[in-house]
Amino acid sequence: MPVTTLNGQEIHVNEEGFLTDPTEWDEALGAALAEQIGITLTEEHWNAIRFLRKDFDDVGETPTLRRVSTVGGIPIKTLFVLFPQKPAKKMAYVSGLPKPHGCV
Repeated sequence: MPVTTLNGQEIHVNEEGFLTDPTEWDEALGAALAEQIGITLTEEHWNAIRFLRKDFDDVGETPTLRRVSTVGGIPIKTLFVLFPQKPAKKMAYVSGLPKPHGCV
């Protein structure tokens, strides 16, 4: 597993840059990851990120867009505004979680 340093913290990542150990994540790292992909986090972003993290802890896999919308209560259109172009992939990346299944 490759190791990289971001925000003064060593993190383990896969070939696509996703964290391989979700326990290495904290909110400061999430903000740094978001900045890397051109996203400035607002409270709406944090609501989605916190849902992803909690759902991952409860279910054991990264939630899909549909799950974030239906269970998390965040409309899919809003997710596309918050995380443009590839919201599922970008949310997982910023949240320090694996790409959701079915995410290309």
